[in-house]
Amino acid sequence: MLADPAWAERLTAEDRRGLSPLFWSHINPYGRFHLDMDKRLDLSGVA
Repeated sequence: MLADPAWAERLTAEDRRGLSPLFWSHINPYGRFHLDMDKRLDLSGVA
């Protein structure tokens, strides 16, 4: 749909903002967290 020039002309700025999550869904803004299931959290100081 976005490659078709006829549809590209019909999209407004609001339409494009609504589609922006589709274009940026591959980006993780929080970084990567590696989970090591072989380690345990040290919770001895937690009350």
